[in-house]
Amino acid sequence: MSEPYDVIIVGGGPGGYVGAIRAAQLGLKVACVEKRGNLGGTCLNVGCIPSKALLQSSHHFQSASKEFPSHGIKMKEVSLDLKIMMGRKDKVVDDLTKGIEFLFKKNNVDYIIGAGKITAADTVEVISFKGEKEVFKTKNIIVATGSDVAPLPGVKIDESQIVSSTGALALGKVPKSMIVVGGGVIGLELGSVWRRLGAKVTVVEFLDNILPGMDGDVVGQMSRIMKKQGLKFKLKTKVTSAKVSKTGVTLRVEPHDGGPMESLKADVVLVAIGRRPYSDGLGLEKLGVTTDKRGFITVDHNLQTSISGVYAIGDVIGGPMLAHKAEEEGVAVAERLAGQSGHVNYDIIPGIVYTWPEAASLGKTEEDLNKKGIDYKAGKFPFTANSRARANADSDGFVKILADAKTDKVLGVHIVGPAAGDLIAEAVSVMEFGGSAEDIARTCHAHPCLSEAVKEAALALDGRAIHI
Repeated sequence: MSEPYDVIIVGGGPGGYVGAIRAAQLGLKVACVEKRGNLGGTCLNVGCIPSKALLQSSHHFQSASKEFPSHGIKMKEVSLDLKIMMGRKDKVVDDLTKGIEFLFKKNNVDYIIGAGKITAADTVEVISFKGEKEVFKTKNIIVATGSDVAPLPGVKIDESQIVSSTGALALGKVPKSMIVVGGGVIGLELGSVWRRLGAKVTVVEFLDNILPGMDGDVVGQMSRIMKKQGLKFKLKTKVTSAKVSKTGVTLRVEPHDGGPMESLKADVVLVAIGRRPYSDGLGLEKLGVTTDKRGFITVDHNLQTSISGVYAIGDVIGGPMLAHKAEEEGVAVAERLAGQSGHVNYDIIPGIVYTWPEAASLGKTEEDLNKKGIDYKAGKFPFTANSRARANADSDGFVKILADAKTDKVLGVHIVGPAAGDLIAEAVSVMEFGGSAEDIARTCHAHPCLSEAVKEAALALDGRAIHI
């Protein structure tokens, strides 16, 4: 048997492959085990990346169809070639997965294709596609197997008429109608894609509002914008069953707090009620790795499980189920194994909704601060008063900054608007350094830029906004 690895990472998603590369950079002998046959995990293969490709393509289609005339661009007809659009999406995914393989070779990370099983704290067994078994020894193991689609009782996903996010990224034609079960990020993003391409979309959400956990102002604004764009919403509604026929899918729904049942029918139903940890076949229970009642692996402050030398990161341990959070954890564990002091600041992880306009949230919401009795001040600036947004005809939304009333330390930033996911990065940097709203207000922002709205929101905390 060859010399043991310093670390074997089970799972080649964002957390796993980034952790593997960082560990290799630090001089560790590293292997990454991935059973999909393509690196990048759910995010790259059937999640973040393909959905963003379709969001971009569908946004272009809508712009050409409905918005170009106002810019003086006239065309006789705009038509959709869904096959080409899907092909472009697939090529983006393929190029990026091959890119990760290149990075593995560049950094001397061993890529082992197969299903990994942890049989001891120093042993990983891998079964290849051909059923052949190999056993690898290692000093440390990192579990980075991610998450899977959460099932909805009474509704069986067939990836044809009742689809998960995976199926919704690969539909062969635009449905005339679609019901999205779940008003969170995935539901709104994919609902937006198919609405732009011509489907009539209804979102059914169990809770009182869409985008649970986001700031109330963001939720209210996004609700109004999505409705204006053509999405319909049925809130406080529970789905109890689904019946599939040749003519579509019929859902039985009822108010979540009681009331008469009704039927809703659509060509396609997308189930997007969340995700659950994926640890099937890993041998964790036999090994003695502790999990909580929802199946998430429990870890300590070093991201080590209940078994010494076995670590876990990303969606499989819960918290914000976001690719960038998993990446930070992968780097942190790699650095700790190399004797450094990697860390993750869980208070400053941005969350983004990639609809158009986008929504981005960071830190505390007003609801959080009010609940905790923290004295704060808020500054808000609308994109209708931002010259670049007006020039771009993208003026829906706002920037809101929340700061401590006494110290002026930034506690939260919430944006609805064009490129919100990029604009939030400035706030991440400021909060990471413990900065104040005055730091943002006193920083020169280029004109004309969307980022000026961030500065103006900071000025607005003290009633000093210039353009409102």
